[in-house]
Amino acid sequence: MTKYFFQGKYVGQGIKGLLQEGGSKRRDAVVEALKSVGGTLDWIYYAFGETDVLGVMDIPDQASAAALSLMINSTGAVSVHLMPLMTPEDIDAATTKTPAYRAPGA
Repeated sequence: MTKYFFQGKYVGQGIKGLLQEGGSKRRDAVVEALKSVGGTLDWIYYAFGETDVLGVMDIPDQASAAALSLMINSTGAVSVHLMPLMTPEDIDAATTKTPAYRAPGA
């Protein structure tokens, strides 16, 4: 499973829905959505400002993460962004690889 950091902003009807349901019922909806793709929620917090909700979740594969993101964003009620997270060991493994690359203008 890959951990993903997410941040979201409620828009339009999403704000009204949050006001009606409250934060804990929306958290429960996130848990159910994650279950539908085989994922789990590590933590979730609400904030105010540019970001309304943020957290960390485990999702089994990229296709499931993309499907979840597409479904949530398609509602128009929440704009969500997912970012895959890597462990220090993932970075250790990356440093052992030597990809071929030519910088622009080089």
